[in-house]
Amino acid sequence: MLNLDFTKHVFINSNLEDWQPSPMAGVWRKRLAREEAERGHATSIVKYDAGASFNSHPHPLGEEIFVLEGIFSDETGDYPAGSYIRNPEGFSHAPFSKEGCTLFVKLHQFQTTDTAQVRIDTKNTDWLPGLGGLKVMPLYQFTNNSIMPAVNESTALVLWPAGEHFQPHTNFGGEEILVISGEFIDEHGRYPAGSWIRSPHLSKHNPYVEQDTLILVKVGHLPI
Repeated sequence: MLNLDFTKHVFINSNLEDWQPSPMAGVWRKRLAREEAERGHATSIVKYDAGASFNSHPHPLGEEIFVLEGIFSDETGDYPAGSYIRNPEGFSHAPFSKEGCTLFVKLHQFQTTDTAQVRIDTKNTDWLPGLGGLKVMPLYQFTNNSIMPAVNESTALVLWPAGEHFQPHTNFGGEEILVISGEFIDEHGRYPAGSWIRSPHLSKHNPYVEQDTLILVKVGHLPI
């Protein structure tokens, strides 16, 4: 197992990690968190060489993808950089990339009652005003009422203008961040593009940026 103690704060600069081969030729991974070698909970950066493909396969407890570079494809279409994809349990596909691509991928992490399939082209989606000078693009929200208190899981892109300071806050249900561009900063460290940060339930921080910064943020999904 790798980084599955959800009570711990985890930071990985994926730029410093080596690419590891997957079971399919031409598909490479940088493991961020993993339950078993080829099954169960997994969070990874995945790279497809040009022409690489996977055989058709299902995704128990779902698959969540953000396309970082290139074009990712399957039977449902072609998804360029900036695409956000959710494939629920019961969906099968045979993904490939003609020209190559790099993805942020989360596997086996949906709530059992979360069955939505989502496709969003974030390059052609409007930003909404957030707190302070932030701009927010909501991507997905799911409320799990099967447990008490109900858990509100939310995924969004957040655009930080240079010099923006956010208010100190507590992360109920945890927080997970992938820095897509720029540099994210808080009192615990500095996180350049390519950084993955996972903070546990009730963790606290006071984030800010010195340059324009884009992050993918997921909150409310970690054990309480």
